[in-house]
Amino acid sequence: MHIGNILAQIDLGAMALPEFQRGYVWNRDQVRELITSLYRRYPVGSLLIWKTRTEGTHAKGDQPLQQGYVDLILDGQQRITSLYGVIRGKAPKFYERQRKDQPFLGLYFHVESESFKFYSPLEMKDQPLWINVTELMQKGMGTYFTRLAATGASTETLNAYVNRLQAVQSIKDIDLHIETVTGEDKSIDVVVEIFNKVNTGGTKLSKGDLALARVCAVWPEARDELHQRLEVWSNAGFYFDLDWLMRNITTVITGQPYFNGITNLPVPIIQAGLKDAERACNNLLTILSSRLGLDHHRVLGSRFAFPVLARYLVTRGGDLDNAHELNQLLYFYIHVMLWGRYAGSTESVLSQDLNALSAAGDPLENLISQVRRWRGDLLVRPDDFAANSLGARFYPMLYLLTRVCKARDWGNGGLELNAHMLGKLNWLQVHHIFPKAQLYKRKHSRGEVNALGNFCFLTQHTNLQISDRLPEEYFPEVEAKYPGALASQWIPLDPELWKMERYRDFLAARRVLLAQAANTFLDSLLGGTASAELVADPALERAAHPMPVPGGADGEELEQIRVCNDWVEAQGLPRGDELYELFHPESGAPVAVIDLAWPRGIQEGLSQPIALLLNEGEEVEELVNQTGYRFFTDPVALRAYVEREVLAVAETRTN
Repeated sequence: MHIGNILAQIDLGAMALPEFQRGYVWNRDQVRELITSLYRRYPVGSLLIWKTRTEGTHAKGDQPLQQGYVDLILDGQQRITSLYGVIRGKAPKFYERQRKDQPFLGLYFHVESESFKFYSPLEMKDQPLWINVTELMQKGMGTYFTRLAATGASTETLNAYVNRLQAVQSIKDIDLHIETVTGEDKSIDVVVEIFNKVNTGGTKLSKGDLALARVCAVWPEARDELHQRLEVWSNAGFYFDLDWLMRNITTVITGQPYFNGITNLPVPIIQAGLKDAERACNNLLTILSSRLGLDHHRVLGSRFAFPVLARYLVTRGGDLDNAHELNQLLYFYIHVMLWGRYAGSTESVLSQDLNALSAAGDPLENLISQVRRWRGDLLVRPDDFAANSLGARFYPMLYLLTRVCKARDWGNGGLELNAHMLGKLNWLQVHHIFPKAQLYKRKHSRGEVNALGNFCFLTQHTNLQISDRLPEEYFPEVEAKYPGALASQWIPLDPELWKMERYRDFLAARRVLLAQAANTFLDSLLGGTASAELVADPALERAAHPMPVPGGADGEELEQIRVCNDWVEAQGLPRGDELYELFHPESGAPVAVIDLAWPRGIQEGLSQPIALLLNEGEEVEELVNQTGYRFFTDPVALRAYVEREVLAVAETRTN
């Protein structure tokens, strides 16, 4: 079918985009390359169309569909949207994009060099050889012939110009091959499976995407409804994605983690499930923030414990009955967070825990027993705090202990840094107890400098006051002003350990104090039972005590990560996962912590996974590279990549 006829079919509502398709993500470079290829009559691939009955069909946008049958674009959305935008000078009705700009507008053609570029006033204003492609498509060559003739070009050159303009204009007449999927047996499930198979190099739908696609087939507003909930949580400092919310809805309704359990349910049941999941997640966030001080996404821990606990809350009417029940829930959540229970094979572990909820006996005790069997024991050991970076699993535990154990600031009157602090002091700052510069000067490794034992949390004011002073200088001052403030942050009180040459001994001593504090707090949740069971088998103990993985960020780097992530989001692109734990694709074991990651690409599904690695060694870079990531070692380089290859703003934007 000719390109012009395809665009006419879109205008008539005879061709549209299915609801499960993601939005437009191409940039200007990709649009330009497509038009250049068509101008040179290079092959640009065929389209895959799903011909289905209009009745019961849900398409993107508000374009009315023709009666009878409609063609839904399965493969070719980016190309067709680009062609529609360039030729029509506007976006099609099904256009969806977070960014307000339309990258296909303002394309120009240079009749002498036969090159395409987007409008740049410095280069193109009052330059007769630059031709607006959209105007040419809509008005024809008449207005340009006189303009080109006025340049004084020879007859031979002028004829060449005209032929080139005709070649551009006749792009509308190029025939694109169309493959059609049709038949009464082609259900949404079958079509989505076909979509995934033909898009091996393009947008690949996750299991959550597939489920949402099926839900949208009967409830078109579902995607927007889910996004609204995610935006509310994002504004509160908790960043979740559609897959996570779909998982919560699924477990709340069915008691199982498998998405196919909700795809054929009536819309009212799914809508009720969304409301129940929203209420349960809000309740959990309130509990974890107020009781444990886990008040933002970097310290939240295991987000995949939410589907299990949301199911529990809904089956209990949405509320907890007593303090013991609350403490059981917190105990389970903390251990899931510490040991990475849902890392790797998420669905199978979720299924085990959801089944434990429905088994005979106390549901929460069943969950705790399951984790205890899986771990061998639930005792926190000093070496668990031997990891480094803010991406370590025990970093949230250090933050939690600071908020719940009456840890005190080393300034501001020695106030308690408790879980109920409000306002700007709520997100405490990471402080290096032994200053980084002094440690690097003494040839300590990056891992030692950023060891968890060298972190504590202080208010911003106090952190700035202490700056990079040595502990042996400022510790005596803190203790004199605020007796007990050092001990409240698990600082060994032997002054000999405060000296730079005893740094490693200080870390070892503080790890012991942190482990004791962790076990004491966990024991208090269950009345002293948590640490009673120790494993006798050394092999089992080693298996239950994994080595820390490399990578991660310190406090200053964390600010760079946040600024970079905020900038990407401001461009209308998805936020990356901060301090993202990377797992081995086969074994599921953690292998590294990535400072900032887009596991599905910044253009989700259309570009390779992207990583930002700040001051990491070759070991982390090699691990990240081996798992298919394209990595950048500073935010400036990442931003340049986004501008050049995603946003394509190197060209001056259209007037």
